[in-house]
Amino acid sequence: QVQLVESGGGSVQAGGSLRLSCAASGRTLSSYAMGWFRQAPGKERDFLSAISWSGLDTDYTDSVKGRFTISRDNAENTVYLQMNSLKPEDTAVYYCAASQDGLDFAYWGQGTQVTVSA
Repeated sequence: QVQLVESGGGSVQAGGSLRLSCAASGRTLSSYAMGWFRQAPGKERDFLSAISWSGLDTDYTDSVKGRFTISRDNAENTVYLQMNSLKPEDTAVYYCAASQDGLDFAYWGQGTQVTVSA
């Protein structure tokens, strides 16, 4: 079973950037497709982006396309989410998750808070 730990969250002003990291332990990350999700206060957890085990295929929800970039370094057992042009509406707890079948994200980190001020 893989354990995931997110880091890199914080507080930034609108227009700023952050890079989130998701470090895996317990099993090699190359066995999993990976995803990033977020949950704002009082809202459901939303899908943001996913990347295949090889890193060759990526997917993004429309609201972050062109602003966020997902990547992975299987040698470092880490997945990243580069977030640029941040907006106040990006404020949320951000989670990474792992999927063995590319459909069901069964393993989750504890989340990292991102706060974007106007």
